[in-house]
Amino acid sequence: MRRAIVDTGPLVAFLNRRDGRHEWALEVLGGAVAPMLTCEAVLSEACFLLRNVAGGADAVLRLCEEGVLDVRFGAGAHASRVRALMKRYADVPMSLADACLVRLSELHPAATVVTFDSDFRVYRRNGRQVVPVAMPPPT
Repeated sequence: MRRAIVDTGPLVAFLNRRDGRHEWALEVLGGAVAPMLTCEAVLSEACFLLRNVAGGADAVLRLCEEGVLDVRFGAGAHASRVRALMKRYADVPMSLADACLVRLSELHPAATVVTFDSDFRVYRRNGRQVVPVAMPPPT
């Protein structure tokens, strides 16, 4: 796989062996070019969702320390565009994390968003461009 932009669901599945999509996440994220891109909103969501998994939040932060995840994207520096995206997709609704990932996709057009969230099939980058996504097959 080319460069990946990682959403919360696949990150949690990657780190949690008990997750039903763990194998899919291992296969897809394991084949991605490092570092994988993400944002702090995704890290926050992942740490929260992994709070009852032994070492879960620590594993998220370790991936950052080891350079597996690149979290240099700052929502503050892109606040105007992130706000515009959230306003455009208010009826979906679009979360802060989703808006940041769409913005990352605009900044890194060759990257694929790895997600479980079908809303990414609705979202558009740069106005009308489809956001490239990798999702597991429907269950």
